Amino acid sequence: MEDLRNQSFPSKTKLDWKAKAEESLKGKKVESLQSPTYENIILKPLYSKEDQKTPSEYPGQSDFRRGTFPLGYVMNDWKVAQRISYSTIHELREKLISAVSKGQTAISFEVSKALFESDADVASLFMDLAENFPIAIDSKGLQAALLAKLSKGNNEKITGYIGTDPISLFGEEGNFSKELLPAWVENIKTAEKVFPNLRTILINTSIYQNSGANAVQELGIAAATGVFYLQQFIESGMKLEKILSKMIFQFSIGSNFFMEIAKLRAARMIWSRIAEAYGAHKNNRGIEIAAETSTFTKTIYDPHVNLLRAGNEAFAAVIGGIQYLHVGAFDEITGPNSFSERIARNTQLILKNEAHLKNIIDPAGGSWYVEELTTELAEKAWEFFQQIEINGGILKVLQTGWLQNEIATVRNKRMKDSFTRKQSIVGTNVYANLDETVPALIKEQEAAYLVSQSLEDVLNGAEPQFLQMNKIESAIEMNPLVKKRLAEPYEELRKKAKEIEGRSSSKPIMSMICLGELKQYKARFDFMRGFVSAGE
Repeated sequence: MEDLRNQSFPSKTKLDWKAKAEESLKGKKVESLQSPTYENIILKPLYSKEDQKTPSEYPGQSDFRRGTFPLGYVMNDWKVAQRISYSTIHELREKLISAVSKGQTAISFEVSKALFESDADVASLFMDLAENFPIAIDSKGLQAALLAKLSKGNNEKITGYIGTDPISLFGEEGNFSKELLPAWVENIKTAEKVFPNLRTILINTSIYQNSGANAVQELGIAAATGVFYLQQFIESGMKLEKILSKMIFQFSIGSNFFMEIAKLRAARMIWSRIAEAYGAHKNNRGIEIAAETSTFTKTIYDPHVNLLRAGNEAFAAVIGGIQYLHVGAFDEITGPNSFSERIARNTQLILKNEAHLKNIIDPAGGSWYVEELTTELAEKAWEFFQQIEINGGILKVLQTGWLQNEIATVRNKRMKDSFTRKQSIVGTNVYANLDETVPALIKEQEAAYLVSQSLEDVLNGAEPQFLQMNKIESAIEMNPLVKKRLAEPYEELRKKAKEIEGRSSSKPIMSMICLGELKQYKARFDFMRGFVSAGE
């Protein structure tokens, strides 16, 4: 036994391993295994300690890449914030009560103008729930109306966020009114007095991600938007520490697992650096993050594959470090039902209670791959943030169309890769099921509205008046962001094929002439059959 203890293997260097790997590659270099990404980051086949440029601090310290809180999920578990779909206020209340009894830990639902036009009292939704569960709501342009309704309860017990990101709204709708931002700033200052423990300033990059932006662009946009809001509130006389305590960031999580983990970690690094530059105390440089699975990656056809996509994205979000999470239902594009909503919620519960991720402080900590990817992503995102600032800031680059063009370049690359099947979309451009019934498309999203009065006026009893954003006369028009899913071109092609079938009672047919024996042409025949099946 003593002899065994004294034996050891000779130490091997990285060059030794590289030489051994190249032997198995039959003359190719290890560099041939490198993979480019849409972020212009080259992923290496192997990462080691040598690749880690800077040592990581403990979670809750320094640049916060390893998390905002020292004990991670152990003491600050992420909130299950599934957005509830509904048709009436009564249905919304019933579904919220049911959801929290089955594992939901935050109040979350879509806010629409119809919510305030009902005879039912919206405040009744929150009588019991809001004082016992945090809120997680992107209120868009209806923030003042919702906050006014919510003010009838015990305001100090209201936690979480009811946030609005005017810049992302402007980008989504394609117009901007200079009068709206100062009014919103005053609303936030009023809300701070009424709801001392509620976050109200949202920096939401989901619209950019769902328009095809890469992780570098998302992070740069988040930083530029956050800085823009900081300036607005500082100039209005609000204290820095108070502004930071009212902010929350929201990201949409895509399909590149490790890139999305690194994105969330890099977001904390970048904002910590910005907050430090503004003079924030080190304890106030961390951020809270709300995440949602991407709609850009989801499909109408073979929707159950969306279960795998959403599960992968939710897993990446949790590993990256979040405070709130919404997992989209597998049929969210065509409209979810009670079954798909339950499965989406249970995806989070599995990650919490069966994968035991709620018991881990920093799951990605110590991975040389993740650490180096985080650093490189943060550096590139900082450069993109600087480009935005050089070009006039976030509002200016949207008005001029510069940002839309930058995102379109990446989106077009993604689309091209899906057209050539370099990027596989299972059930859509590969392994398409020709016998699948075409699902009905979900109805068009409701137009965006704004509340014309100030929050103070509505709190004092004024009836909210709603303005449709695309009909505001004083608005400056700009090119809206193009929200388009990766699978949409294929889905449109299959829809046209179904229309032809409806008119002629026959599917479009393509004949293939195969020469030789089966074994000679079968591989090419199978490839072509799969290729043309994507468009039926």
